[in-house]
Amino acid sequence: MHQSPTPRLLLALAITLLAVAVFSWFSLRQVDVLRQLQSNTIDRHRKDSLQLLRIQNNLNSLGHSLRDMLTGETGYPLAAYRGELQRMRLDLEDALHIEDSLAPRSPEQRQYLTNSIAQFWRSVDQVFEIADSGDEQRARRMIANSLQAQQAALTVTVARLLVANNESEEQAASAIQAIYAQVERNIYLLLAVVVIGILLSSSSVIYYNRQIFNQLENLSEQRSTLARQLIGVQEDVLRSLSRELHDEFGQILTAIGTMLGRAERAGLATDSPLRRDISEVREIVQETLEKIRSLSQTLHPTVLDDYGLDKAIERFVPMFEKQTGIQVDYAKEGVGEVPEGSAIHVYRIFQEALNNVARHSKSKTAEVRMRYQGDRLSLEVEDQGVGLPENGGRKGLGLVAMRERAELLKGTLTFHRSAAGGTKVHLEVPLS
Repeated sequence: MHQSPTPRLLLALAITLLAVAVFSWFSLRQVDVLRQLQSNTIDRHRKDSLQLLRIQNNLNSLGHSLRDMLTGETGYPLAAYRGELQRMRLDLEDALHIEDSLAPRSPEQRQYLTNSIAQFWRSVDQVFEIADSGDEQRARRMIANSLQAQQAALTVTVARLLVANNESEEQAASAIQAIYAQVERNIYLLLAVVVIGILLSSSSVIYYNRQIFNQLENLSEQRSTLARQLIGVQEDVLRSLSRELHDEFGQILTAIGTMLGRAERAGLATDSPLRRDISEVREIVQETLEKIRSLSQTLHPTVLDDYGLDKAIERFVPMFEKQTGIQVDYAKEGVGEVPEGSAIHVYRIFQEALNNVARHSKSKTAEVRMRYQGDRLSLEVEDQGVGLPENGGRKGLGLVAMRERAELLKGTLTFHRSAAGGTKVHLEVPLS
């Protein structure tokens, strides 16, 4: 007994789903890393670079102001620059505060930048103190010797920070591209795994379907063989019963009738009550004999064995009309010979079709058309009755037996419901 393929197919499906889940989780993790890298690194570096550019711009403005203070070309005293530098100092401190919250630097770098800025502004305060004391020449020398050098050093430091930020952004961009490439490879790998899983599952399904179809084919062959044997046994039994009825009981009833005839002629008076009783018994015996012969022909027509299918059908039609009162229009076209093994099956299908007309159609007429078309035989039985149920109805054993016989003949049997009502049974079988 073959095992069911369902557990293996479910296992293959579970493995495929697990692979999809693992690759999906891994890809989502990489996407999350990508999102964090983009938000925590690139965006922060971009904002940090903007603040560094702001700081660099302030330092450049300080450089221009120190140059003007040193040259004195504007004609203003040094104290006049106090407000301008104070505004720059506030903006620079705000930019440094924002930049300090964004830049991922070491404590030493933070301390160095803070100390350098603080030292610069202490020097600026000393310059203004000296200028306020009236010694602007000394203040200008301090600008030339100290402040400009400190401003240049701060500018260089900020420029280096900008370069470091750009390098970090490039590294982050390279990491992002690598993650994108890895995600793309994962997607292709996932598709490959899914396709392989589908191919394996499909191959397994095809393999087991082929096994199932082979089993069904074997069962169908066994069923056909069994049906052929059962039908053969049935025909043998019916033939035996038919012969017993025709030969044994028929001869017995014929002998009884003959003996009653002799008894009737044995000097009995014409008006004798015994003569009348004997005559009635003879009539009953004769009717019984006719019924037995009719039943014998119904069970198995001897004319089919002796003269073939055509004569058997021609003999059955008037007997059917007499028994049922249904008028049958029989037409035959062409000439052919049905093999002996096939004739009984065609006859049984024809017999069952007419019996169904009598039992179910409620029709008073029927048409039987038999045509020999080369190496094929076509037989149609049509009535003008109530027709087949629209939903197919319940299929009786008679219809099942008709289909079984048609399959044994390697032929086709169809049932049609006409638009005007009625049913047509069409049988077509090969004669070879």
